[in-house]
Amino acid sequence: MSTLYVLAAIAVAISAATTPLVKRIALKLDVIDLPKGKRKIHKKPIPLLGGLAIYFSFILVMLLKNGSLSTHETGILIGATIIVIGGIIDDTIELRPRYKLIFQISAAVVLIIFGVEISSVTNPLTNGDGYWNVGWMTVPLTILWVIGITNALNLIDGLDGLAAGVALISSITIFIIAILNNRADAAVLTAILSGAILGFLPYNFNPAKIFMGDTGAQLLGFLLAAISIEGTIKSAAAFAIAVPILALGIPIYDTLFAVIRRKINGKPIMQADRGHLHHRLMDMGLTQRQVVLIMYLISAILGSIAIIAMQISNQRAYFILALVMVLLVLVAWKCGFFKSRD
Repeated sequence: MSTLYVLAAIAVAISAATTPLVKRIALKLDVIDLPKGKRKIHKKPIPLLGGLAIYFSFILVMLLKNGSLSTHETGILIGATIIVIGGIIDDTIELRPRYKLIFQISAAVVLIIFGVEISSVTNPLTNGDGYWNVGWMTVPLTILWVIGITNALNLIDGLDGLAAGVALISSITIFIIAILNNRADAAVLTAILSGAILGFLPYNFNPAKIFMGDTGAQLLGFLLAAISIEGTIKSAAAFAIAVPILALGIPIYDTLFAVIRRKINGKPIMQADRGHLHHRLMDMGLTQRQVVLIMYLISAILGSIAIIAMQISNQRAYFILALVMVLLVLVAWKCGFFKSRD
């Protein structure tokens, strides 16, 4: 455990030291987020590319840690690099959604090639450690999971420190689950990732001095998607799907509600709107900091439930997931989350 804390501390230091440098680079290259449009909350131009600090920290500590990289770790680093390249291009010239998707699919395919894949899932019909082998569904299921989580993190990146903080809580949750489940590789990955995010967060928290942009939001989503495959495994190497859905609850449910809202109102699924949870809370008169802290709390509660779900039977874990989903849908419906808001 002490080694994990040391790795996390080194990641914090590297991320904190490189963030000001990345900020200067973004300013010099004029990669800046201007406060244009109804969805923009900030009032002055803010440099982007902050995700590069998280990326550099994560990569460097992974390469410097004792021992050579495993096959899975190599795949995750290559996939992360593909995502970052796409993110830099998007932050610079704003890619169309289909081109973003090409980078995301490519990164997911790299994971599969290097063995990071969902080949079996826990069976909700059993009380023990039963599982289903998904067979030919391995590739599409893994790609769908990676793309879904990558975009979910990107969609909630609307307030200072929101996506980074939620990703940090999710990473710590998966770290605890990995420790309890004796998944050493996942514990190392999440320890380093948590440190990299923590070093960046003070610069990104309100009032933000730098945004992580698509470079960072997509990177965090991709890494959490990949590491959750490694870290939320029960016996027989089965993906305990209820666990990461709870651990990554805020971005997953917010994205799910956005898709439902846009379909109900006849809007394109990829069309941005002001219907996300953080927008709703802001419209209630809360400050950015208050909204972000509330969403941190919700994320921490869902993370705690995920840790509990990992320790109980498959049936009970899926029951908890179903109960949480029903409650959230009812609350969302009651609060008008499915009504269109441009």
